[in-house]
Order: sequence, then C-alpha cells, then structure tokens
Amino acid sequence: MNSIAYVKFNEISSNQFMPLLNKQKLRKHLMGHDLFNESTTKEWMESKVKVDSSHGCKVRAILIDKQLAGWCGIQLEDGKYEISIVIDENYWGLGKKIFRDVMAWAKDFGHKTVYIHFLYTRPEYKFLRKISKNVYESELFGNKFTTYELAVS
Repeated sequence: MNSIAYVKFNEISSNQFMPLLNKQKLRKHLMGHDLFNESTTKEWMESKVKVDSSHGCKVRAILIDKQLAGWCGIQLEDGKYEISIVIDENYWGLGKKIFRDVMAWAKDFGHKTVYIHFLYTRPEYKFLRKISKNVYESELFGNKFTTYELAVS
C-alpha cells in the first residue's frame, strides 16, 4: 500500500519541485507557461505558501512513499473555492484517494460548494460528472475549462 503524506511547501526544496513542474505530461493539462527555472520555481512555491495562509485555503505538496508526487489544495479564485490535484503520471491511480482527502479538508473548513476546473485537453471524468451538482464549460485566464461544481458533504 502506498503511503501518502501532505506536507507544507516550505518543507520541500525548489530543486525537488522544478523537474515535476517541467514534466511534459503534467504541462499538457495545465495552463501554458514557460519552463520553470530555479527563480520561477521559488516564486511559484511562494505563491502557493501565500494561498495556504489565506482563510479557507490549504495547499500541500504530496509525498507518496516519501517521494514528491505532486501538489493539491483548496484555493480561492474569483470568490469561489476550487480544488486542484496535480500528480505525476506514475501515481494517477491514487487520485481518487487524494480527492477524498481534499474534499474532507473542504468539509473541515465548512465550505458548502467547491469547483474543479479541468483544462479542455483533459477527458471528461464520469466519476466527477456523476457526483457534480453542475458541469459546464468555463473560461479562466483566456483558457477553456470543463468546470465541475461539487457539493461538500
């Protein structure tokens, strides 16, 4: 069984995160951006630490069997709490477990609704459609997304 740990970003070095952020398989399904270097990786990590300190938000690096596998969290965007889970393809089978954990965080915060935005490059997730209150196309930062609106129970 895989051991999953959620750690604060300040417990991970930028040198650990940079290769993951630059993996083509991950970048394919994220908004376009330049490859990360040491400086931009640190800036990105600092932005996640700032989000983590915001009311109702939580952002964590994901360690699987003590290896950095991705990141996840709840962040506030345009007045709505959204969840995100980004994990290395080697760990995609653990996504549902991580999803349940992040939804538990949302419940602990008292959120009633959260949103997931998947870039148009991602296939529809039948699992998410089945549990969503609403699924619709949206646009954020000039990119098209499939947005899943989820009740937190």
